Amino acid sequence: MSSVVKRQWRADPGSGLPRRDRQLCEYEAYVPDPLVGRRFTLNGDVAADVADAEAAIARLNSTASALVDTEALARLLLRAECVASSKIEGLEVGPRRLIRAEAARVLGDASGDVTADEVLGNIEAMSWAVNTLAPRETITVDGLLEVHRRLLAGTRHERYGGRIRQEQNWIGGSSFNPCSASYIPPPHEEVQDLLDDLCTFCNSDSLPTIAQAAIAHAQIETIHPFVDGNGRTGRALIHVVMRRRGLAERVLPPISLILATRADDYISGLTATRHRGDETSPAAHDGLNLWIGTFASATRRSVTDAFAYEERVGEIEEAWRERVGRIRADSATARLIRGLPGAPIVTVSGASELIGRSFQQTNEAIGRLVAAKVLNQVTIGKRNRAFEASEIVDAFTDLERQLGSPEGDTLTSPPTRRVPYRRT
Repeated sequence: MSSVVKRQWRADPGSGLPRRDRQLCEYEAYVPDPLVGRRFTLNGDVAADVADAEAAIARLNSTASALVDTEALARLLLRAECVASSKIEGLEVGPRRLIRAEAARVLGDASGDVTADEVLGNIEAMSWAVNTLAPRETITVDGLLEVHRRLLAGTRHERYGGRIRQEQNWIGGSSFNPCSASYIPPPHEEVQDLLDDLCTFCNSDSLPTIAQAAIAHAQIETIHPFVDGNGRTGRALIHVVMRRRGLAERVLPPISLILATRADDYISGLTATRHRGDETSPAAHDGLNLWIGTFASATRRSVTDAFAYEERVGEIEEAWRERVGRIRADSATARLIRGLPGAPIVTVSGASELIGRSFQQTNEAIGRLVAAKVLNQVTIGKRNRAFEASEIVDAFTDLERQLGSPEGDTLTSPPTRRVPYRRT
């Protein structure tokens, strides 16, 4: 049975805070039900939405990449997912700025862009989570802590990375006390047991994958086990569950892009899962079904837009081939055209590694693509020469803008969040 723990907040008298922020107050920290052993029942319409969402992801993984190289498409959508997950936490960075910072990091050159570096940390953590943690026999607390450590590495909160919080945290209200908070997670001494329970739940196969991923995400958000990075770690867990269950074996749907657009529904859905009292009560049942239905709907929409994005990138590749002219199927030029969507900014050495061809062959291919205006030369960092496929970067920007609209078209349905400016 979920419960609340009543505590009293006392600020340090020597903190130097104004009197209003040093006030004494009582607060209630929410302790959720454990997930293991709990019976979950889906309403008929929610069960149908879950089935539709799973069928959509399965279709994305089985039929996508007909137009675009599988690895390139997977990298594109992973990047889009992490940009959106970071955006939900207030980390705003444009696609071109992010990709150039990514290229600078590969070259060993500091980007000097703090926000972009934090988003790149999210990409690295997500990649490690789905490629290393998900294939393991079991998801463990240590595995989640490693995801979190990678997420915060190199950021201002690096010292908290991979560590369960040892203090009370809260959401909303004052930054200095929980007196006016909108939500107060469980006390820190409850967190370890709740995380153990969460991992055991994630290692079970008794629920449909989408329902399991939705519940797991809601639970880690409710536990809020870290000082910082809870939301991004929780959204990585979604994809760990999907990959572990074999639903998204190759390509991840960019669910966070939709959750960022439907932010009010997202927060309302998570809040609805935090019932008080008996887990079998109508409030507990209705709240859980509301959230799972919201999550399934966002998932289905994300797949639709992933297919549209693949089609757009396929059109760009076809236009490139027409501009370049006749090329052999397995030539360095053909390989580079297939690989550029996943790596829109490359150096000659980086492209050589990407396509598995010699430096000389790759350099000649790049020269041919520059002549055809597929690539244009740019400078990364202080003096590094690189080449950018600007049409792919623009398509990435357009995707983010499109998904900022609830209806997928910013001309008829205005964005509900900040999006890149429309290109003219």
